Amino acid sequence: MHPPQDNKPRWERRKDARPQELLAAALDQFVERGYAATRLEDVAKRAGVSKGTLYLYFTNKEELFKAVVRGTIVEVIGEAEQDAADFAGHSADLMRELLLRWWNQCCATPLAGITKLMFAEGNNFPELAHFYNEEVVARGTGVIRSVLVRGIARGEFRAVDPDVMTPVLVAPVMMLLMWTQSYMPACEMPPVDPHAYLDLFITTSLAGLAVPAP
Repeated sequence: MHPPQDNKPRWERRKDARPQELLAAALDQFVERGYAATRLEDVAKRAGVSKGTLYLYFTNKEELFKAVVRGTIVEVIGEAEQDAADFAGHSADLMRELLLRWWNQCCATPLAGITKLMFAEGNNFPELAHFYNEEVVARGTGVIRSVLVRGIARGEFRAVDPDVMTPVLVAPVMMLLMWTQSYMPACEMPPVDPHAYLDLFITTSLAGLAVPAP
């Protein structure tokens, strides 16, 4: 059988694809050059369109950056929120799955460059920092906190303070991101195996959260 034919004219198919091409080009530019140094004309050139075409879809660089974040990291968080809500198993299994997914889909991919960018430039662009905190940081940590609350309510985790424990779980993953993305390559630090690190960290954390045997 032959695949279904796309009967749209070539120019129309190209027009439909442009927003995604622009977002992909913008992600590359933001990761490689940072926010301040990224120019819209360079994004357009990388996407193979004119700067005027870019303005048909995004009014300015800030809106383009927000669209990149919403189309990548925020989508991953949304999927995690839904999966956490639907999960029926033990909260320890859910916590492990979510932390590993966060690493594999965001921290170990080019999306890590967005986090590095916010660390480096967030203070210079408070509107972007507020946006990133609301749509990425607050929602992402909120998923981890919700699993802690779930586990405590079900008697699967001991009664820790979720507001204290959430950053305890988040911070080591963020440190691993910075090690692997910045410090080790720049300072010739001995390599760290991310998978071994995460396995030991998660296993140790879950052991600490486990309810003591009677």
